[in-house]
Amino acid sequence: MSASPAPVEKQGERVEKLSGVDAVVLVGGQGTRLRPLTLSAPKPMLPTAGVPFLTHLLSRIRAAGITHVVLGTSYKASVFEEYFGDGSRLGLELEYVVEDTPLGTGGGIRNAASRLRAEHIMVFNGDILSGVDLGAVAHSHLDNDADVTLHLVKVADPRAFGCVPTDADGRVLAFLEKTENPPADQINAGCYVFKRSVLEEIPADRPVSVERETFPGLLERGARLQGHVDTSYWLDLGTPAAFVKGSADLVRGLAPSDALPGPTGEAIVLDGALVREGAKLVNGSTIGAGAQVGPGATVDGSVVFDGAVIGANAVVTGSVIGANARIGDGAVLRGAVIGDGAVVGARCELLEGLRLWPGASLADGSVRFSHDA
Repeated sequence: MSASPAPVEKQGERVEKLSGVDAVVLVGGQGTRLRPLTLSAPKPMLPTAGVPFLTHLLSRIRAAGITHVVLGTSYKASVFEEYFGDGSRLGLELEYVVEDTPLGTGGGIRNAASRLRAEHIMVFNGDILSGVDLGAVAHSHLDNDADVTLHLVKVADPRAFGCVPTDADGRVLAFLEKTENPPADQINAGCYVFKRSVLEEIPADRPVSVERETFPGLLERGARLQGHVDTSYWLDLGTPAAFVKGSADLVRGLAPSDALPGPTGEAIVLDGALVREGAKLVNGSTIGAGAQVGPGATVDGSVVFDGAVIGANAVVTGSVIGANARIGDGAVLRGAVIGDGAVVGARCELLEGLRLWPGASLADGSVRFSHDA
């Protein structure tokens, strides 16, 4: 993922240098693709491997030597400050800015400008799980005196993404839309480093897309846009399937985090949870605080939120079970999303991405396929 480690004292010097870099984390989206989970909490605050997802990202930012972080919020904005406060618990100094109306990625970055202090700003999308070496991205930017540096990750199939080709020196050549025959296998990974002066040129108080407006405009005028290209772990947590995979990968240690509430392995079981005899927890599952898993039940690569109850001999695979939801004895769920407080009756089968809204209930023995309920 990165070059061979430098001697310890050199690593310390490079981390120290990053103390002159601020961070902006964009967490204002409504997370509509993750409904009904995001009806009660913003996407970056959903429990992921035992803690709100944003905790994993903030811990990695701190580990890279950045301590001043501005969160750009909008949807359910108060939830972030209520949970993280001033950031001191994580060794950070957190500040918050709120978008009264959606401003897009570029507008959200510009909206944080008044709180920034450093000459270089590292920007993160708050729903990306990544294993990139953050220090290496920042130093690519500083060492090349770039106006903006983008983390670009190589993917096996770039057709679903716009691609970003670079030259032999790593300079960005273009921003290309999705195509069936992309000329490069590297995509925009949603992590950037801006010179502060360049960031402040983004128009204020209106929606701006960095991908469609800011970056192409900078290229057109000859600014230096640098690509930091790697093959690190990368996942957009925007869909239920991706959210489940990301949580499981964190639990199994396939994605890095300094914030796991337990050791990596087959499962994390939070305080107060009860797992009955004969139950199986496998493939990176998380069992929330106060949750219960009945005898003979299997929880496979799934996320069970606080207070949920899984009945005896139930099978829950690749699914999310909301807070205080109840899954009946012998029920089978595959790729399902169960909202907070919902009830799935005994021997129900929920398959192919079914989503059950908060408080809803299904009678015993129901069979449902890929429809919201």
